[in-house]
Amino acid sequence: MSLPTFTATTTADEVVDTFAAQVRGKNVLVTGTSLNGIGFETARSIAKYANLVIITGYNAERLKLSEDAIKKDVPGANIRPLVLDLCSLAAVRKAAAEVNSYPEPIHVLIHNAAHAGGAFQTTVDGFETQMSTAHIGPFLLTKLIAPKLLATYSSTYTPRVVMVSSDGHKHGSGVDLEAVTHPKSEGHTTSGAYFQAKSANILFAIELSKRSEGKIKAYSLHPGAIFTNIMQKPDNKAFLVSVDRPGAYLDDCVIPADGAAPHSTDAETAKKLWAVTEETVGEKFTF
Repeated sequence: MSLPTFTATTTADEVVDTFAAQVRGKNVLVTGTSLNGIGFETARSIAKYANLVIITGYNAERLKLSEDAIKKDVPGANIRPLVLDLCSLAAVRKAAAEVNSYPEPIHVLIHNAAHAGGAFQTTVDGFETQMSTAHIGPFLLTKLIAPKLLATYSSTYTPRVVMVSSDGHKHGSGVDLEAVTHPKSEGHTTSGAYFQAKSANILFAIELSKRSEGKIKAYSLHPGAIFTNIMQKPDNKAFLVSVDRPGAYLDDCVIPADGAAPHSTDAETAKKLWAVTEETVGEKFTF
């Protein structure tokens, strides 16, 4: 199909409406769906056509607000809330077990959840909070519900995993593999931790596409200059379109000319990060 040109002023609704045929009937899981954030707008727009949209958040009451708001805007939408705390491996396992108990398979998994940053913090498992929320937790969740994704694979459809990254990764120096499992407060900055986490998103998408050997298409993307709840100024912009280039990094729904930074697309680094993360969560992917 001929694609329209999407820009920073394109809304999520415009993108989803363009690809309504591809969204229709799909079961989609979106993490980090607080009111008026990127994940919320993603879920709300997709809900117009999807068979099922699973929304997640670490707070059940706030999750209920998102569910009610989506249903108010999209009457008849099939929304299923799922409590998910990506800063706890035990909580991720609990949420994954719930997903695996659902009768429906998962066609698309969108990892949008992020941590607001701030002073150096570690999770109950000892990981830096931004890295846990953006990479370690999502890695484990993807691994644990991979059977649900792979159940949708056929000769005519390949399940998708989408990592919401950021062009901010270009301002960092890539992922410090040692810091993934043994974070240190010395030299920590909010921006530095953010840049690392977003680089990890890109590397994970690259390696997931490679290792799945065509059974899963994984992408990372820059959602644009969106002022989400983290910035206290919600705004709705375009976020995603599926392209036939597994592992690709997208911006305004296309592969940008300048692409992602070399330190975040290096194949050897992606391989090492994958190995470190598998060891960290104590799980190995099988496809």
